[in-house]
Amino acid sequence: MTDPVIQISVIVPLFNEEESLPELTEWIERVMNENAFTYEVILIDDGSKDRSWDVIEVLSARHVHIRGLRFVRNYGKTAALQTGFQVARGEVIITMDADLQDSPDEIPGLYRMIQDEQYDLVSGWKKKRYDPLTKTIPTKLFNAATRGISGVALHDFNCGLKAYRREVVRNITIYGEMHRYIPVIAKWNGFRKIGEKVVQHRARKYGYTKFGLERFIFGFLDLLSIAFVNKFGRRPMHFFGSLGTLMFFLGTIIAFWLLGKKIYNIYHLLPYRNVTDNPLFFLALVAIMVGSQFFLAGFLGELLVKQSVSKTGDYTIAEKAGF
Repeated sequence: MTDPVIQISVIVPLFNEEESLPELTEWIERVMNENAFTYEVILIDDGSKDRSWDVIEVLSARHVHIRGLRFVRNYGKTAALQTGFQVARGEVIITMDADLQDSPDEIPGLYRMIQDEQYDLVSGWKKKRYDPLTKTIPTKLFNAATRGISGVALHDFNCGLKAYRREVVRNITIYGEMHRYIPVIAKWNGFRKIGEKVVQHRARKYGYTKFGLERFIFGFLDLLSIAFVNKFGRRPMHFFGSLGTLMFFLGTIIAFWLLGKKIYNIYHLLPYRNVTDNPLFFLALVAIMVGSQFFLAGFLGELLVKQSVSKTGDYTIAEKAGF
């Protein structure tokens, strides 16, 4: 007997959200029943210090649709999402935050955009936000920079409310703090039909935000990292070799020019000074040495690429519920 088809998997990463979980899961259940969806809810406890896991166990025991995973420690939102992607069984995967700032009422619209309009990925856009200026202004700058570098025309990369076709999450791997850039990674992996939907942003009802302004700094560094990995991750010699060759030849040309100038002065009985007395000599020496090191780094990178094996699922799960 085959398992019934699950239309929607809702993945909810969480950290210290014991107060909001009962209300959130009840809201999701109401929306799913009103639309006659077959579904599952995957609650991923990212090493919470409160009673979040106790609440998840109770919810999972009461509701057959709810499953839970608890990490042995706090790995971060990216780790929670990657793990959820691996275990999700739905045809459409929807991610949302656990703090009730994302509305489950948006689920039917997101699902239809994936199934009926054939989008690979749909990202929520919290056009009207209930955040202070200290958060909204950096967010706008961050989104503008991401659009410019990635070429993905979204207004709100940070929105946790997103929908994916199952094939998308099965064919991408995220790590570090790269959950913000899943649309970018998806595009660079060939999933180009990426849409956007204006969604409701609700004021936080319980607890406090777990993210500070440092996420924008780290986020920009992550963007540069994935841009580099996407372009040169499988051909590091193209980057390091090009830099190394350029610097090596620059240093060599300067060294030969200094040597030629000295020989010319000696031949014509002109006054001259030792090559080592000229600051350009040390510039040439540094350029040759650094160029050689870049070239060697390119070779080592190529060897690592050839021998590397993709490792996923390295996050230690302490407990499961509903599996």
